[in-house]
Amino acid sequence: MGDRVVGGARLDELVEAPGAGLGSLYVVSTPIGNLQDITLRAIEVLRTVDLVLAEDTRHSRHLLSHHGIETRLVSYHEHNEARATASALARLREGHDVALISDAGTPLLSDPGSRLVSAAVEAGIPVVPIPGPSALLAAVVTSALSSDRFTFFGFLARKGREREEAMRDLSSLPHTAVLYEAPSRVAATLAELDERGAGARRASVARELTKQFEEIRRGTVAELAAYYESSPPRGEVVIVLEGRAPQPLAEDELRTRARALKAAGLSARDVAATLAREDGAPRNLAYRLAQEA
Repeated sequence: MGDRVVGGARLDELVEAPGAGLGSLYVVSTPIGNLQDITLRAIEVLRTVDLVLAEDTRHSRHLLSHHGIETRLVSYHEHNEARATASALARLREGHDVALISDAGTPLLSDPGSRLVSAAVEAGIPVVPIPGPSALLAAVVTSALSSDRFTFFGFLARKGREREEAMRDLSSLPHTAVLYEAPSRVAATLAELDERGAGARRASVARELTKQFEEIRRGTVAELAAYYESSPPRGEVVIVLEGRAPQPLAEDELRTRARALKAAGLSARDVAATLAREDGAPRNLAYRLAQEA
């Protein structure tokens, strides 16, 4: 293939560097719907690598053909991940370049690939991200909810202890949460969150992002649960949930907290900001307690 760049330098210049003589593993983001949402760099990488590992080769062949890419596709999914990882590593050690893609979006985010990336890193093989589309990020930035900090839950378990733990975390999380959900379970998941006390919190349900029937619906959890109970969604769905508002402590508890923060070395200004941000204290009260501390 042509000149390859790793960490800002051409790979053929890194003769003495770890990984020299080995191939590179490219983790490539692909469109989540609209085939035009692919970067020029992703097209070039997919065109010039020796092999593309794809979750569904039939699905990915359509994308590659659309952009005139004829690189060989090999299946890589959860059912053959162990065997395919070993085969891909052998090729990488021989100096072949390999690209990893999923059916849509960024690999490893609720998609196969973590085993291969971990094995490549352990073997000293360069792993190069080719960033691009992500349903997770598209849903967050259109939700109108805070994006300063969020936790991604992927697909929730349908039942059992794992689901119970996830629901407990979602109900109590103090910042934004993002999860993928099957369309048939959107109403049930929202209703369960409502039952756990999150009904008044704001949420966004984004479906079919970048596709013809893209829809982003916003409201409270209770409102959205009622809507989707009567109007079941179709297609790929991402739910974005507002974090739980902090419950203010009693004044005596805030005073104790302020003293502890001051003893830890925080300035009065930082103590006041922490009481307001993390403990839900009114700003005037937070400032007064910080000065007293």
